Parts: sequence; structure tokens; C-alpha cells
Amino acid sequence: MSQLRLGIVGSGLIAGVIADAVKQVETIELVAVSSRCPASAQVFAEQQGIGITYENWRDMLSSAVIDAVYIATPTVCKEEIALFGAAYKKHLLVDKPFTSAESLQKIITAAGDNGVAFMDATHFSHHPRTRQIRDEMVAAIGGPQAVRSSFFFPLMDKRNIRFDPEKEPTGAVGDMGWYAMRAITEYLEPATAIQSVAGGIVRDDETGAVIRGCGALVFEDGKSSTFDFGYNVGVCLMDLDILGHEGMFSLSDFVLDWKSGFAFDNPEHINGYIKRTGLAQPEGFEFIAADSDEPQVASMMRHFALMATDPLSETARQAAALSLKTQTLLDTYWQAVQ
Repeated sequence: MSQLRLGIVGSGLIAGVIADAVKQVETIELVAVSSRCPASAQVFAEQQGIGITYENWRDMLSSAVIDAVYIATPTVCKEEIALFGAAYKKHLLVDKPFTSAESLQKIITAAGDNGVAFMDATHFSHHPRTRQIRDEMVAAIGGPQAVRSSFFFPLMDKRNIRFDPEKEPTGAVGDMGWYAMRAITEYLEPATAIQSVAGGIVRDDETGAVIRGCGALVFEDGKSSTFDFGYNVGVCLMDLDILGHEGMFSLSDFVLDWKSGFAFDNPEHINGYIKRTGLAQPEGFEFIAADSDEPQVASMMRHFALMATDPLSETARQAAALSLKTQTLLDTYWQAVQ
């Protein structure tokens, strides 16, 4: 298989995470970077061993140098860049969130019309643990009826772009709440409409950015989800409980796994999850291993390169549908709490 030639729009932290992941995947190579700050692009290129830099993302996307693009820009810029990239037949890997489900649908449609792949860059969806939980859940704990999640990351540096509502209008809702919604679509898989939505947000006094939120979604089929997320708790929490009719699964690292999530490096850790049933006390909780030697972000890049070989496949269609469901839930919550 020939290598997929990737370009990156953006040169921040998450772009570096992707660049490091690409080095672990033989089917993809990083060949170019574009940034609104040329000096930043040059430094990034030198650090990552990238041979080509562009001052204008349009020049990179319209060139024959790349086959695909990773878009790691502020949310308000993503649609324009993605539509331009699709028009020039570039496969699209786009960081979450999107400005709206309507905007995301435009991107998905443009990708399909131009015969290129689209994938959102949600790392945990590509960890083999996610598939294992989905495959074993019903037999182990019964059909899922509720999901509880908590995702906090200590980040109160107001120079960070997340504290700029003009560039990131939904703040922590889009950045952190996205994972709560993705957990719903991955594990709960509600098949009916939302019956009710409730919640609240907290804004930073100085910048007006959303820094914390909570909420609850109830679906017409009785399935439900509660969630908390934000930056201002002073600790990293990534807790997820999946409640079935006969027991529950629990994870303490559902977003960035403790073993090799980009913020962590614990090679001796074994990834997995806890199963609890009946009146089991802590000593009776069952640990189920679901380990991987490959970081989930590297697995994502591997899957993206494979999708690019058949961008109109059923796998690609399902991935796009999952993205749209996630953003639709996020939109519904955002509209309710503003």
C-alpha cells in the first residue's frame, strides 16, 4: 500500500500529537504544514521533520503535494477549510467540534460529492477497547440503559484559544462536552428522539468563555445520560459508567487512556474496564483487560489511511453518521443551556 501524504493546517499542541502519531503508522506520512503564523509553521516543521511549509492553507490544499489534510484550527474556520479541501480532492480529518450539525453536514456532503474520505478526530473511538465493550456489553451486563460521564482537564490559562469565544464560541461545551455526546452515540446508541434536555454552564468572569457545564438527556425510549465537564476542577477526570439491565461497566480513562493517551505515558499500565454486577463489593469487582500496544491516536491515523483507500465504503458512511449524531446531540444541549 502506498503512503497517504498528509498536510496539517495548524501548528498547535494537537497538531503535534497527530504528527507524532503519524510516525508510528507505515501507511501515512506527514509532508507539509500550513499555519497563519509562518514562524510557528517553520518551528513545527523543524521539530517534526516536515519538508514543506505554507503560509496559506489554500496553497497547500490546492497543491499536488498532499493527498489528505488534518484540520486543527479554531472551530469557526473548519467548514471553509474543509469545503475547500474537498473541492481539491483531499481526504479530510477534522478535529472536533464543528460549528453546528448543519455545517458538519455540508462537509460530509462535500466529501461524498468529491469522492474523498471524511473522519472526525475523536481518538477513543479507535481504541480496540471501544469495540470490545460494544461487542461484549449486552451479554455481560444486558442492554445499555444509561451512560454517566465526567471529563475535566485542569486548564485555566486564559491565553489559551479555548478562552476566546470569537474563535471557540461553545468553549468547554464543544471541547469537552463533545466526548460526553460521543459516549452516548458509541455505547448507548439511542434509537429514538430526545424527550428532554436540561443543564447549565459556567462562564469565565473575565473572558466570557464557557469553562464548565453539566446536563442530562432523556430519550423517548427511556435511555438517558448525565454528564459533567470543564476546565476548573483542578484534576483530570475521565470517568464513564455504562449501566445495563444486569450490571455496569466503568472506565476511569475513557477519553485519553492512562497507558498512552497523549497526556500520559505509562507503558506498564494495562488498559481495560471494570464490570460490576449484583451486590458485588470492591474486592468482587471484575477487571476486564482490553489492552493495546498502539496509542489510540495512532490507531485513528491507521484507520484514516485505510478509509482513504475506499472513501465511499459502508465503514466511511457509518463514521460520518456517528459524527453527525454526536454534533446533533451537542447542538441540542448547547441550544438548551445558552
